Parts: sequence; structure tokens; C-alpha cells
Amino acid sequence: MRPIRRGDRGPAVAEIRMILADLGVLEPSSDGFSAEHFDDATDQAVRAFQQSRGLGVDGMVGDDTWRALDAARWRFGARTLFHAIPEPLVGEDVRVLQERLLEMGYDVGRADGVYGARTARSLAQFQKEVGLSADGSCGPQTMKALRRLGRKVVGGRPQWLREAELFRQAGPNLIGKTIVVDPGHGGPDDTGVLVADGGLRWTEAELAYDVAARLEGRLGAVGMRVHLTRGPHPTRTLTDAERAELANGLSADLLISLHLDGQDNPHAEGVAAYHYGTGGGEVTSTVGERLANLVQREIAVRTGLLDCRVHAKTWPLLRLTRMPAVRVDLGYLTSPVDRARLTDALFREQIVEAILAAVQRMYYPVEHDVPTGSIDVRQLRLELAARQG
Repeated sequence: MRPIRRGDRGPAVAEIRMILADLGVLEPSSDGFSAEHFDDATDQAVRAFQQSRGLGVDGMVGDDTWRALDAARWRFGARTLFHAIPEPLVGEDVRVLQERLLEMGYDVGRADGVYGARTARSLAQFQKEVGLSADGSCGPQTMKALRRLGRKVVGGRPQWLREAELFRQAGPNLIGKTIVVDPGHGGPDDTGVLVADGGLRWTEAELAYDVAARLEGRLGAVGMRVHLTRGPHPTRTLTDAERAELANGLSADLLISLHLDGQDNPHAEGVAAYHYGTGGGEVTSTVGERLANLVQREIAVRTGLLDCRVHAKTWPLLRLTRMPAVRVDLGYLTSPVDRARLTDALFREQIVEAILAAVQRMYYPVEHDVPTGSIDVRQLRLELAARQG
């Protein structure tokens, strides 16, 4: 869809304003004309909504923001919830149900607001235990039972505990673990950020793939099973949902998505990492947050790139993956400072070494972790050879 922004008018703006008013972030208008006007107040309300949902904060209603607005309008109890195929139900009411089941000890995975098979199975298990028809759909009787019963689990969110325990049990060795490396963009019409300077041309898609291919070799050399989401010249661009589906189908242990950034301001520079979570500070994947922090710190320390911190986002690639996932923006291709580094093959090798060190640290127990920048990644391959010999 064409982004709807400040200054626009029409029925679509009126619907956006109505949802924002219902969510309590915009004062409802008594003037029908102004109700269809994307004014300054609407812009601020959209930005507040984007911030609260972990979306990019730009004040414009594009595809991602519209989907989030459409999902947010559903209140728990307003409709019957069920597992629909092939298009699952999505909404705030689904997320509330998932949170409720998680609090009671049922394993729905992440509370991502998507009513999939895992949510339906968990609900059917709950229904069976309380004597209801175990059909996996959430109607009035099931909602009543959910509201009536208290928590089964205390002392921490069950999903966080499960994620942390899985990593604890996995042990420190990288051998045999599966990682998906996702070079962003790619395809005939999707170069990502594109910069031409002094007769030279660089694209985000090409540089992201180069880093991914180098990382594939390094991770494979220490015993990991590595899968790239695309090759150097894909015939079409994969959506984030398709990339997440690929990683889920491989039952991957980790996913790392590689991007470069761009900005009209050439002074914008630095590296940033993103994990799944809401902008309000409620972390949904603590293991994903740890991965993002490790990748961010290792890259910043080993390369000298400006540290632009770690951020929680609800982007589809982070939300739909069932394993800890991180997106890394490795620098600004539009920055002369970052571009000079990123177009240097030796510098890209430094980035690869930093990510490899972060992945190794992910599997160290927290109490046995090591200082940032202290792992000699060359030793990891020697250690693998010693184990195999």
C-alpha cells in the first residue's frame, strides 16, 4: 500500500484515526472533516503507536504499521478465536490469549498474536483439563474459564524459562548446531540501499551477501550447520515471512539477519542490533535479546563502528521465527565514514569474526561468559580439529 502520511485526507485516514482513538492515543474528533485529515495530532499518535509496538517510528502508515493497527483493534472476547488455514487469525486478542496460556504454564511458544497450530493445541489441552470440549477454539465458555482460573506458574515467564533452559542444556560446543544466516534484500528489483560515488556503485544486497557468505564459511569451519536464505543472484525477493518459514522448517537454533542502513543525513553512522520485543520494554525473547547484545558489543568493540545500541522490534522476521533471532544493521552505506570501511574486504572479515565470537558466547553459561573481544576466533577451528582428531 502507498504510505499514508501527514497532510493526507480521506476514508483511510478516518479509519486510522478511529483505531488510534479507540486505543486511547488520539483524542476523538467531533468534526467529520478533521476526522479525515492526517494532521499533526494524528502524526504524533501514529508515532506513539509505532513506538509502543516496536515498529520503525516515522509517523507514516505503511504495510507494517497498518497490519499492527488492524491487529490492535481486536479486544479479547470480541470474537471467537480458532485456528484458520491458510490465513491464521491475527490480533491483540490472540496475543492476550497466548499470554494467559503462558502464565498458566502452557507452551504456546511466543506470544506473537498469530493463532497458529501451537496455540490451538495448547488451548485444547487447557480445555480438556477443565472439562470443556477440546476443540482448540476460544469461545465464550473457554474465555470464562480462562478469566476464572489463576496462574499455575510463578517465579518468571514460562517461555523465557524454557528458552534459557534449552540453551543451558545445549552445551558450549557449536558442533552440530544449526544457524540460518539471512542476507537482507536480494532479487532483481530489491537492492536495498544503493550508493554511487566516484564511478563506483555499492548495494546493500551485494555487501550483505558477501558478509553472509564469509560467515557461512567461518561457522561451518567450527562445526555448525549453516543455511543461507538466498544466493548471490536470486530470481525474486523473499518476504520476511518466507525467510522465517525457511528457518522454522530447518528447526534452526539461531537466525542472524544481515542488513546495511541508509539515511538522507550523511552523518548518520554506526551499527545497531534488533531482537523481538515490544517498544514498551516488555521483552518477549530474553535469549534473543542476549544474542542481540552479544553481536552488538562484539562488532562495536572489534571494528570501532559507532555503537547505536540494541532495540526491541516486532518486525515479521523477528516475530515469526521460533528460535532466537537478531537483525544487525552493520553500518550506514550512506555515511562516507562507514562506507569506506564496509567496502573493504578486510573490514568485513572483522565483522564476521565478531559475529562468530558472539555466537560462541551465546552457548557459554552466563556465569562462565568471557569479556567482549577476548575470544580468539582462530582457536575455535583448532579446537574443532583437536576434537575430531
